[in-house]
Amino acid sequence: MTAGLIPVQARRPRRLLPSRSSLPSFPLLPVLFVFACLLCPALLLAQQPARARELGIAPGTLPTGPLNAITDVAGVRVGQTTVRVGDSVRTGVTAILPHGGNTFLDRVPAAIHVGNGFGKLLGVTQVDELGELETPILLTCTLCVWKAADAMVGWMLGQPGMAEVRSINPVVGETNDGYVLNAIRSRPIGERDVRAALEGARSGPVAEGSVGAGTGTVAFGWKGGIGTSSRRVTGADSTWTVGVLVQSNFGGDLLVLGVPVGRALGRDGVHRTEALDRRPQGARGSIMIVVATDAPLSDRNLERLASRAIAGLARTGSVMSNGSGDYVIAFSTHPAVRRRYGAPRLATSELANDEMTGVFQGAIEATEEAIYNSLFTATTVSAKGGTVEAIPVAEVKRIVEGHGMVTR
Repeated sequence: MTAGLIPVQARRPRRLLPSRSSLPSFPLLPVLFVFACLLCPALLLAQQPARARELGIAPGTLPTGPLNAITDVAGVRVGQTTVRVGDSVRTGVTAILPHGGNTFLDRVPAAIHVGNGFGKLLGVTQVDELGELETPILLTCTLCVWKAADAMVGWMLGQPGMAEVRSINPVVGETNDGYVLNAIRSRPIGERDVRAALEGARSGPVAEGSVGAGTGTVAFGWKGGIGTSSRRVTGADSTWTVGVLVQSNFGGDLLVLGVPVGRALGRDGVHRTEALDRRPQGARGSIMIVVATDAPLSDRNLERLASRAIAGLARTGSVMSNGSGDYVIAFSTHPAVRRRYGAPRLATSELANDEMTGVFQGAIEATEEAIYNSLFTATTVSAKGGTVEAIPVAEVKRIVEGHGMVTR
């Protein structure tokens, strides 16, 4: 399995095909399809998810990595499990692994920045105290945090070299996907879902949109989800990569490259079928942002780096509402700053403060673009509670193009 293939726990009804006599003769179907696409390419675009750069929307000035993903940071792996059950469960798990080894035995420096603390980020105090990650990072739904953490601890205790371990600090973040699409009170995430995400983690392309922990999320009144991006930064006679992955589930005044797209659209894509909460999303909701880099950074400078990702969030129109949980987890994978478990002394070589500006810029640009990708690649999702439509990408492109901000 690759990072782009998402295990799905689902029970779908058998689909019945129409009888052969009810269909046009075989050659006619492809001819009609091609003819429609030639006549109406905008319609085809409107129906297909697209990454921001495919639409000509390219935030900032720095170059991206080859995949424009968090996995451009060497060693970083992503695994996802999408959980769809019946007509009510639409959720999942996204796992981010800093490197190919055992994170508990070979720890990475890390920091967490709290933009707004209305959330259930598990493991934050120990990361703040010690400045390091000793587990992968999991993202899931709000009421699934503790089940996901328990499953990851069980998975880690079974890894080689862990027989004498008596304490583990699992880091699990969340956003609340119970607004429309997920029966969150059922706490549907199970051990097999977490293990599938962890064991299926791979380098390479990362699936985005309505997958993993982004399956049931809503952003700016449209379908949100998982998004990723990266930047290449030159500093201290070397080139570093900064990669970002987001779980978008927040609201505000949607801006794309500074253009007020939300106002121009004049509508949202949320259609409720239940009367529990018919209020528009507005500014409500949360976001988890994970920043990875191969630049050799201390946990102190990683906290500074994490705080800059909030600037990228602000560019998209978030107002970080009272009930919003806005968190950034940043870590460095560079071998020179790794922390071997049990080592009595640590000798590290880190990037100087004066070399941080480019890395800061990379985090800001990649965060902005990752959020756009989470929106533009999402697909329409329906459940018992209603339907959340994918944002109309062709219309978004026309709006942004009308302000002279599309690159091609």
